[in-house]
Amino acid sequence: MGSREEIVAAAAKVMREQGYAHATTKVIARTAGYSEALLYKHFRDKTDLFLSVLSDELPALGATLAELTADPGRASLRDNLVRVARLGLAFYLDSFPIAISMFSSRELLRSHRERVGGAGPRIPLKGVEDYLRAEVELGRLNADTDVEAAASLLLGVCFQQAFLATFEEREPADLADRLVDTLLAGL
Repeated sequence: MGSREEIVAAAAKVMREQGYAHATTKVIARTAGYSEALLYKHFRDKTDLFLSVLSDELPALGATLAELTADPGRASLRDNLVRVARLGLAFYLDSFPIAISMFSSRELLRSHRERVGGAGPRIPLKGVEDYLRAEVELGRLNADTDVEAAASLLLGVCFQQAFLATFEEREPADLADRLVDTLLAGL
């Protein structure tokens, strides 16, 4: 039986090259070296495969945020935030080529949003908010810190920098330290 991991890796490759909308299950299966029927033994549909690509192939932002939320004091607040900024940037850089084509069709976007329960892009944001709340509880951030705004500022910049780097076909500048220093100065 074909390897689920090989199919996910092939899907990531095809989706990065062609975008979600144009990556067919037939091409993904062929790239993986398997039949399309085998692909459907592992995945319900292309959306299921896409969600697996996001969780299996992209940088481990979610896992890192869960780890930091559970034990925020393992490293300094600044070091933790720099780590989050670097992973956030890497996550958006890797996911842009895959996900951007979903915005080419309202129907496709609506279908995808319904499939993921509307949460999709909010998941990393909520993870950063949860981590920042843990830092407030630890006393390393002021109790009146607006964790929603701080998380939005941090991930918003990562998103924008990934967008610009993708658009300009260049490597992004490593701004994580400067971004975090600027954010912390405001907190």
